[in-house]
Amino acid sequence: MDIDIEEQFIKRLTELRLAKGVSARDMSLSIGQSAGYINNIENKNNLPSMRSFFYICDYLEITPQEFFEFENKNPYRMDEMISYLKRLTPEQLDHLTAFFKSMNKK
Repeated sequence: MDIDIEEQFIKRLTELRLAKGVSARDMSLSIGQSAGYINNIENKNNLPSMRSFFYICDYLEITPQEFFEFENKNPYRMDEMISYLKRLTPEQLDHLTAFFKSMNKK
């Protein structure tokens, strides 16, 4: 595995775990692993199997795709925002789109 990809994976796991507000130990035990399992991944001693990766995603309440969306720093909030956006009128969406465009101008 490419070192950069491995480091991104580990960084993302840590980022998502902390965003969820759970310790590595509690997460490990919650996905049916030994107490140090997540800690070993985060310390570059181990990588999860595909099955364990799916358990990790399930525990974090995200899809595998969301896990690898590295630019999405908080998928929990993004999902919440999307649920609100789905309820807006076309006019409200136009206003928000204009607002976001204005925020992203350099």
